Amino acid sequence: MNATQTHNKTFEALKGELGYTNVMQTPKVSKIVVSTGVGSLKDKKKLELIIERLTRITGQAPAVRGAKKSIANFKSRVGDVAGYQITLRGSRMQSFLDKLIHIVFPRVKDFRGINLTAVDEMGNISIGFKEHIVFPETSDEDTKDIFGLAVTIVTTAKSKKDAQAYLRYIGIPFKS
Repeated sequence: MNATQTHNKTFEALKGELGYTNVMQTPKVSKIVVSTGVGSLKDKKKLELIIERLTRITGQAPAVRGAKKSIANFKSRVGDVAGYQITLRGSRMQSFLDKLIHIVFPRVKDFRGINLTAVDEMGNISIGFKEHIVFPETSDEDTKDIFGLAVTIVTTAKSKKDAQAYLRYIGIPFKS
């Protein structure tokens, strides 16, 4: 099924609930941002491990995010590695979203659904994972170097209500 057919099905499903009159009003996912912070971690092997695992999880190499200011208490200087970020679009975004909904959420321990307050006023949703090992690409035997990551799904929804309805339609499990 191509993107136009999917968009039309979404419009048909949501037009009654949200009062849409045109297919172009229907929200869609524009990008997914996966990020992790490394803080004051200076160990090169651990940084390489994080890069390798993020690349395996997303299928794309992460971009380095540097510190914006020097903070003496944290022993950080301008430009030091503060974290890594990956922006997914297109087919990689669609496959990552499918994997997130159907594989990752069921693997999260004690998962009861995502809180509706995770959706912001702009129509985006941010989900935090305490452990990266919920993703199937990571090996379960290397559980000593566990790091957390955040996934932000950016939609074209105009309001929080529209975004919640759209995200529920595509399969994001919200708490009831």
